[in-house]
Order: sequence, then C-alpha cells, then structure tokens
Amino acid sequence: MDARTEDAKAPERDTEPAMLRESAQVGGAAPADLMPDGSAVRRWRGAPMPAPAPFVPKPAWLAACYIIASTMIAMTQGLGLNLVTANLYQIQGPLGATLNETVWLSAAYLAPNVSLTLLLTKMRAQFGLRNFATAAILAFVAVASLHLTVDDIQSAIVVRFFAGVAASPMSSLAFLYMLESFPPERKMTVGVSLAMTNLSIAAPLARLVSPRLLDLGDWNGLFLLETALALVSFCLIRLLPLNSPPKTPVIEPMDVVNYVFIAVGLGSIAVVATVGPFYWWFEAPWIGGLLAVGVASLTVAVVIELNRANPLIDIRWITSREILHFAGTLLLFRLLLSEQASGATGFFQVLGLKNEQMTTLYLVMIGSAVAAGLVCTLIVRPGRAPYIHIVALSFLIAGSLMDAQATVLTRPEQMYLSQGLISAAGVLFLPPAMAVGFGSAMKKGMNYILSFLIVFLTTQSLGGAIGSAVFRTFVTVREKFHSNQIAESVVLSDPVVAARIAQLGAAYARVLPDAALRQAEGLALLGTQATQQANVLAYNDAFLATAVLAALGLAALLLHLAVTVLRTRLAPSPSAAVPS
Repeated sequence: MDARTEDAKAPERDTEPAMLRESAQVGGAAPADLMPDGSAVRRWRGAPMPAPAPFVPKPAWLAACYIIASTMIAMTQGLGLNLVTANLYQIQGPLGATLNETVWLSAAYLAPNVSLTLLLTKMRAQFGLRNFATAAILAFVAVASLHLTVDDIQSAIVVRFFAGVAASPMSSLAFLYMLESFPPERKMTVGVSLAMTNLSIAAPLARLVSPRLLDLGDWNGLFLLETALALVSFCLIRLLPLNSPPKTPVIEPMDVVNYVFIAVGLGSIAVVATVGPFYWWFEAPWIGGLLAVGVASLTVAVVIELNRANPLIDIRWITSREILHFAGTLLLFRLLLSEQASGATGFFQVLGLKNEQMTTLYLVMIGSAVAAGLVCTLIVRPGRAPYIHIVALSFLIAGSLMDAQATVLTRPEQMYLSQGLISAAGVLFLPPAMAVGFGSAMKKGMNYILSFLIVFLTTQSLGGAIGSAVFRTFVTVREKFHSNQIAESVVLSDPVVAARIAQLGAAYARVLPDAALRQAEGLALLGTQATQQANVLAYNDAFLATAVLAALGLAALLLHLAVTVLRTRLAPSPSAAVPS
C-alpha cells in the first residue's frame, strides 16, 4: 500500500477520540463552551472565535476547592428544583391550597427552566463567563430569599416562576466549576461523571432534609437551607473565578425572536406534562388548548430555523438518524428512571409512609449514586458507552423486577437493593451518553453545539416531566382497573366478606353501640383497604412495565452491537481495497 494513502486513512480510524481530546482543550469549559483547537472549525455563527487559553494545572488544594464549589452549586440548584416536588402534600396547609393548586408550583418552575439554558449559553459567550456567573448567582440569591416571604399560593407560583428562571444557569455553572479542575484528557470522563453524580443525588437529598426543614417553618422552612447554600455559592463564585474564554458577539436579533417561540412551545408542554395527571387529561379542556399552543409554537420555530442562514438550532442535524437515535435513547432511559422518581416514593405514600420514615432508603440511593459515579470516572472512555449502557439497563431491569413483587406489607428496607441498583443505573448511563453525543456534535463544528445542547436538555428536563406524567397516568389507569376487579368480588352475601366487615367494625364497639353503624364503619374500612390493595397492584404493574421496556431497550442495544460487529467483520480490509 502507498504510504501516503495509509497516512491519509489513519486519522479516520481515531476520529472520535481525537475530537474528544480536542474538545477538552479549553480550561474550565462546559460542553456548551468547549472549542476544538483547529482553526477550520473555530467559528460560531460565522464569527471567528479567538484561540482558547491553554490549560494551566492548579495546585491540588485549589482544584479541590473548585470541586467543592461545583458540588455546592449543584446542591443549591438541585434543592431548589426538588424541595417543592418532594413536599406537595405537606405544603398544602401552610399555603392554604389544594393539591391541584400546589402542582402549579412545579409547573411554574419548569415552564421557563426547560428552555432558558439555550439562550443563556450564547449570553455566556457574548458577555463573558465571569460576568455571567456573578449575575446568575446574584439573581438566584435574590429569588431564594423571596421564598422566605411567601405565605399564599398566588405569590408562591409567581416566585417559583422566577426561581425557574434564576436556576437555569446554575446547572451549567456546576459543570463549569467541576471541569475547571481537571486536565483536558479528563474533562469528558472524570469531570462529567462527577458533575452528573452531583446533579443525580439532589432529588433523594431533598427528600432526606425536608422533614427537618418543615419543622423549622413549614413552607418558609423549606427554603432556609437553599438560601444559605445560595449565599455560600455566591462567596465561592466570587473567590474562585473561572477561566473565561474571550468574549465573542454571537447573538443575532432573530435568535431572541425564535427563542420566544421555543420557550412558549417547550414551556407549554412542560406545564401540560406536570399538571395533566392531576387535573386528568380529558377532564380539563384547557390542557388540550395549551398543548396545541405548544406544538404550534415549536412548528413556527422549526419553520424559521429551516430558513435561516445561521440558525440557533440545526433542525436538519437534529432530525438525522444518528441524533434521533441518540435522543430516543436518552428519552427512553429518562422515562425508565421515573420508576424511582415517581414510583417508589409514590408507592410508599400510598401505604401512608412519610419522608422521615424513608430516611435510610434515601441514604441508600445517595450512596449508590456516589459509588456509581466514582466507578464511572474509572471506566468511561471513548468506545465503551454501549457496554456501560448494557450494565445500566441490566441494573434497571433487576431493580424493577424486584419492586414488582411488592405487597401492602412491603416497607423501605425491602427496597434497599432494588432502589440502589436503579440509582446506580441512572448515574452510569448519562456520562458516557453525554460524551458520545458531544463528540458527535464536535465532529460537525461549533455551530452544532447548541443543537446538541437542546437535545440533551429537552430529553432530561422535559423528558423527566413527561416520564413522571406517563408513570402517574399508567398507575391511575391500572388502579381503576384493579379497583373494579376487587369491587366485583366484594359481595355482602359472601360469608367471608361479611365476617371481614364484622371484624373491622368490632374496633368501634366501645364508641358505637349501634350494630348498623359498626357495620357501616367496617364497610368503609374494607373499601379503604381495597383501594390500597388496588394501588399496590397498579404500582406493581408499573414496575413490571418499566422492566419490560428496559429489557426491550437492552435487546435493541445488543442487536445494534451485533450488527455493528458483523458489518465490521464483513467489510473489506483497507489492504484489499487499495492495490499495492
């Protein structure tokens, strides 16, 4: 073979690792800020990008400080997102609201949050990273403090909307501070794994600390810790500046115009997904109207982007087969992880347990996530993502099948192993998936980074809301089915049923001398137990459905790997293709 031909083909065999190495050559850059070092792609929206500053290693103590700052920022953002969701039932009284009204607190938070990071990424590049970080944390501190003055549902909804706005940059800052500490070759492996671990443990941590915070001051007490963490994060951000890339004018007027349509579209879908299972999909006509507004707004945004010379989002690339496969994989796994976010907690709430009775379970979830994150830092490398995903899906299948055997006597200690496996699966899945997706975007150039960003954010934030909605809806439908099945078998003429009613009514013998009243109370208690049993069966169906979907995903992944290996073996070798 000609030596020049062999040299020309050599780079193609190492394309992905090379791009990942190039993408890590900017000190302190998050996925949306990383730039390859080649001048051929150092352009964003047609504007030349200045060369990035070289990475300068930090002393060990300073690198540790940046890791602590990243963890603090991630916990601050995570608590703000999850404290309300974890305590919807507990905050009804302090705010004087119904359950359906308190759900709007989560909807108001998600409405701006699911899309605002898209615009903030370009603002970060145009106005400078340090100015952006300072403004972001100041806004978060101000909004977190406002929570302490709220005492009614209307004010709370307004504050939660602005909390969603203020929290949008916080997850990006958590990534930035984590990646700042590591050399280029470890940013997309160790850095991303630790950052994703911090973001993953926020939900169980919020449920872990909620009981003590509620004791301090109900609704206002929930946000005492968040406000304190925000103030500490502000100090850390001021003391530990990030290595900011040079400012670059990248915002065009049409970016802002089209972002409005994207924000309305994604925000409307997020609201529908959040409140739909509580108002019920077909009972509130405005849910359909809001969903139509969201779809129409996204359609307008797509039409505008397809006709722009420098689009905010490359629609053609997003709809390519490779990216649709990537987005579908992320969305499926996010839906499956709803088993833990909405399943186990909802199951124990049906049984009457509170957050304080599940403390050890949440500690197991956190410990499992941290352990999986540390393992991930050691094993995440280019080319290993499918194999790590096989392990993650296997953990998810095993955990879901264990949970599907639950009964009314099941308590948190019976789910330590299963929930630990599911928690580990979530942390193992995301870092390699993010590295693969980002590497694919970097191959196309800087114009595709924002497109990748919206794919990732949409599948995670919006996918989480949709996953919880699907899980709750499935449980509700199956509960009605099982309730009807049980009700058909509860016949008063049945001696077993009559004896059970008499036994339950006997508990009121000392306070209800009337036999008819005791029978009525016994019948009511039997109805409550039947409903509880129907709920348990419904959750078991949901856990089983999660396991089946995960198994289908695993089968598809194994088939994809088998086809890839087969094609590689059947492909002609380069020596055969090029005559010597």
